[in-house]
Amino acid sequence: MIRLIVLASAALIAGPALANADLAQKKNCLACHATDKKLVGPSYKDVAAKYAKDKDAVAKLAEKIQKGGSGVWGPVPMPPNANVNADEAKALATWVMSVK
Repeated sequence: MIRLIVLASAALIAGPALANADLAQKKNCLACHATDKKLVGPSYKDVAAKYAKDKDAVAKLAEKIQKGGSGVWGPVPMPPNANVNADEAKALATWVMSVK
């Protein structure tokens, strides 16, 4: 029981960044995005910088993750990710906004 508590605490302390990078990989986000360079879509650093002063950034990005979007980063649209539920989209958007 103590080991389980220690492991759970370590996971929380290790930070959601690792967990959400893993989620981004699992949900195929990294097929089009990278942390620090443009691929098909913008880098996560560029997204975080663009939305840094937007208090609604996490909600907006979570919606784009689930529903897709176009026109913000050029002519290539972002398709909706039907494999991401609302909680996962919020976690991913929160992680993206933490990327520096």
